[in-house]
Amino acid sequence: MKKFKIPSIPPTTNKCIRFPNDIIDKIEKSIEGKNCTFTAFVTEAVKVALENIEEEK
Repeated sequence: MKKFKIPSIPPTTNKCIRFPNDIIDKIEKSIEGKNCTFTAFVTEAVKVALENIEEEK
């Protein structure tokens, strides 16, 4: 059984990026009614994209 470890919040940096409006609408519809923020969704999507890039190498 995996031992529970209290997670720490990683340091963050504020970045201003622009999204096409249709992408914003799709993300907001996807997270509607869920316990997820826009930032959390985008961060997870980027992590997955980076993992995919690493796997392709």
